[in-house]
Amino acid sequence: MSMLTPPGMGGKYRITGDKYPRMRRPRGRRRIVLAAVASLAVAGLLGWGSLQLIDVFTGDDNKASAAGGTKDCVTQKAQPDPARQARQKPLPKPGQITVNVFNATPRSGLAKDAADELKKRGFAIGKVGNATKAYDKKVRGTGILLGAKAATDTALPVLGTQLAGAEKQTDTRRGGEVDLILGSQFKDLAKKEDADKALATLAKPAPAPSKPSSVDGKNC
Repeated sequence: MSMLTPPGMGGKYRITGDKYPRMRRPRGRRRIVLAAVASLAVAGLLGWGSLQLIDVFTGDDNKASAAGGTKDCVTQKAQPDPARQARQKPLPKPGQITVNVFNATPRSGLAKDAADELKKRGFAIGKVGNATKAYDKKVRGTGILLGAKAATDTALPVLGTQLAGAEKQTDTRRGGEVDLILGSQFKDLAKKEDADKALATLAKPAPAPSKPSSVDGKNC
């Protein structure tokens, strides 16, 4: 009788050989675990695939809507502002402006030369000579344009197109004449071509700034 044979058991239950029976777990539980893991994996793959499909379709729609929104925006061209035009006083023509030309520099002949050139360009010429003590040798720039307050946005800007860098000033005079006082940095009047372009630009009212408009109720 083998030593592994339980007491009281006969030869019918004798265990022989060097191999012993092994206890195995039930196969049903293993199958259940594997099925659960496989189900979770399949569910995860389905969810990921669904997200990818949603991104594809919604992404194209967003791009299309963004492109469509850009096309819907229409930029309005700059148009003259009627209210601004109404406030702006009409500019006088050079022939309607009488200019007194005074020389505030120690160089002689500047006032006459400038007056002759202004006359050629259509301005009416008044007095021509040396500047008064208040301005004689005291004008550091190219010149001073001096007139009544009413000439601030009429005669003075028109005369200013003829001399770059001239300073505009007003006094208490009542007449419509304006003074051109030549300063120490004066060399010559602006070229006629440049002066004509400046006059043309000055005569055109500035357009209102352009802004995008909405189409079909969409704000751009």
